[in-house]
Amino acid sequence: MGKKIRVQRRGRGSSTFRASTHKRVAPSQYLPSNAVNQEEPQKAVIEELLHEPGRGSPLLKARTQNEVLHLVAPEGVFVGQELQFGETAQLAIGNVLPLKEVPSGTLVCNLELSPGDGGKVAKASGTYATVVAHTPEGVQVKLPSKKAVYLNPQCRATVGVISGAGRTSKPFAKAGKRGHWMSSKGKIYPRTKGVAMVPASHPHGGGAHKSSSLRPTTVSKTAPPGAKVGLIAARQTGRKKRRR
Repeated sequence: MGKKIRVQRRGRGSSTFRASTHKRVAPSQYLPSNAVNQEEPQKAVIEELLHEPGRGSPLLKARTQNEVLHLVAPEGVFVGQELQFGETAQLAIGNVLPLKEVPSGTLVCNLELSPGDGGKVAKASGTYATVVAHTPEGVQVKLPSKKAVYLNPQCRATVGVISGAGRTSKPFAKAGKRGHWMSSKGKIYPRTKGVAMVPASHPHGGGAHKSSSLRPTTVSKTAPPGAKVGLIAARQTGRKKRRR
């Protein structure tokens, strides 16, 4: 009888596969009170720049008159800097404005995809989005993936580029450091291929040269956890046939 494969053990939710979320500081998102339709901009002062395990970019802690918020830190902000939120906020690095008030060609980060969602796009270190144009369809924005989308003019964004741009250029150098980094994100490292295992450990295991599975790797979406690996509910496999 074979042992439970990795996806089965991971599904049990034991501490082996659980991210160490108790070390995390706070989620990075705008406050609902930072409304865009204010006559006077809401202000906050940066109290601290923090490091959060599992997050590649620094986190800033800012305090308004009544609340505390955490946001990913744009490049160039500093402790003691005053941030502004709202339609009438100045166009300066770190300030949060609705897209309708951001001129074309401006680099922004921590971008909302729908008004009030708190910021979803361009939050990784060194990433940014570009406001391309203001059109009747909405504000055209080029995302970090180079894809252009039209967003609601009420969506908020932070002016600037996320800090920590050179992080991915530095090699890990040691497998242990990469392992700790992956563990902080709740990911497995290193990952062993199923075809490199014995048949008792994985449905793809076995074979003389361990180059391919002994049986088809396509499985149904209703397959049980011990067999649901590989190409799940695949529409097709292999190369596409050339149409004449």
